[in-house]
Amino acid sequence: MGKASSSSTAQDALALFDSFRSAYSATPTTLKIIDLYIGFAVSTALIQVVYMALVGSFPFNSFLSGVLSCVGTAVLAVCLRIQVNKENKEFKDLAPERAFADFVLCNVVLHLVIMNFLG
Repeated sequence: MGKASSSSTAQDALALFDSFRSAYSATPTTLKIIDLYIGFAVSTALIQVVYMALVGSFPFNSFLSGVLSCVGTAVLAVCLRIQVNKENKEFKDLAPERAFADFVLCNVVLHLVIMNFLG
């Protein structure tokens, strides 16, 4: 009984992965690029956390600044992705150029605060 259950679970996982892949293939290229940027920002934050766990966090404000910079940038990129997505009806009147300008301005403010936090 356990073997049949694990086989069914594996088939369900494969079906889910295939449906995700087919749905994601229809995603516009600009959204895929934003997704890569989000993945890069999150992975950079994870690398910093692992480094801090292994080596130590002597300048703790530097560690916090780096991680918060990565996480904040990822959050702003998610907001950009939501605003640029054509299927999102809530932001249909917002031009993609305006959304990108908001993203850049918010990143500048975020990084000015991060640099101030560094000391």
